[in-house]
Amino acid sequence: MPTTDAAPPAPFWLSQQDCDLQDFIAAVSERTALADYPHAAAVRENILLYDCDAVRGLAGDPAALRALQAEWGKALMDGPGVIVLQRAVTDMQTLEQVNGVFRNLIAGQHASGQAGGDHFAKPGANDRIWNAQQKLCLRAPEAFARYYANPVFAWIAESWLGPAYQMTAQVNVVNPGGAAQAPHRDFHLGFQSATACAAYPAPVHQMSALLTLQGAVAHCDMPLESGPTLYLPGSQRYRAGFLAWQQRPFRDYFAQHCVQLPLSRGDAVFFNPALFHAAGHNRSTGIRRMANLLQVSSPFGRAMEALDRRAMSAALYPALQALRARGVLSGDGARHAIAACAEGYAFPCNLDRDQPIGGMAPPTQQQIMLQALEQDWPPARLADALDSHAWRQQA
Repeated sequence: MPTTDAAPPAPFWLSQQDCDLQDFIAAVSERTALADYPHAAAVRENILLYDCDAVRGLAGDPAALRALQAEWGKALMDGPGVIVLQRAVTDMQTLEQVNGVFRNLIAGQHASGQAGGDHFAKPGANDRIWNAQQKLCLRAPEAFARYYANPVFAWIAESWLGPAYQMTAQVNVVNPGGAAQAPHRDFHLGFQSATACAAYPAPVHQMSALLTLQGAVAHCDMPLESGPTLYLPGSQRYRAGFLAWQQRPFRDYFAQHCVQLPLSRGDAVFFNPALFHAAGHNRSTGIRRMANLLQVSSPFGRAMEALDRRAMSAALYPALQALRARGVLSGDGARHAIAACAEGYAFPCNLDRDQPIGGMAPPTQQQIMLQALEQDWPPARLADALDSHAWRQQA
């Protein structure tokens, strides 16, 4: 029989009303103790710093390396949620070769008049290279090989995601005068509206953070005046954070209590995607702050079978029209059938073709089908829309 003083069960569904600033403050008030992380070199601004010259020395000792990875996982999950890996990259010749590829890509974008869209900045304010991973690999495969042969990148990815992870990257250059971002959480639920987030049960909020690892490799020196990323250590522990970051009191608290560390070229930062963070304001007059943003994904976010959902959607649509015309299929029934047929998630996509302008994500197959059904498109028009959607998703 339950006791009367038992804690109430945590809600299975979260809402904006569940966001309590005092609970959030309690979650972020814990200090990082260096003694709890024996491989760390220092703690600054409540963030753990690791000396990768020492870290690389563990390569020949599997047990020691396993202990280091466990320590990193603990730091990302229950600790500050963010770690700095000093001197993660030491091959500066390769780094500069990679920078040359990136600069050429950006120059090509400027020459074409293309203004890269951005999730959190005005198009054209800074420079973005979407799908930098593929573009670097195709243009300079040897430089790609040397850059990603780095064991530190593999060890930190495996510490959070295990083997078979999927590596993607986007280059972000914040130019002098580039404004700071608003604080936010990241992919997956971090790219959803508060209404969309509330539609997912609370365990999925926790799972979202376990599906990706965020990283940033400094491709130039980043003194504080250049605006390196702002963090609020411990904020990944707040259960309702994917709803809270969109509310003004939480953003105000972030602005008053966030921390920032300078980085040297070759340093890397990795953090839990649920951590509240934001790129800083580049107040320098001449530093084009370049970072290679690594987004590493779990291999488990995929279905067991490969389906041609474009062909299924094109085949289903006339049947939905006919059933609705006969009055034997409700609007809810049509939505349920579409959910079982069409792709309901916008990613992965080609952000060069489907840039996040005016929103965080492009439309999905399901949204296109629902629009077609609502407006009674002829099947040929839907087929064209599905083909265009498929083309925009191709790399």
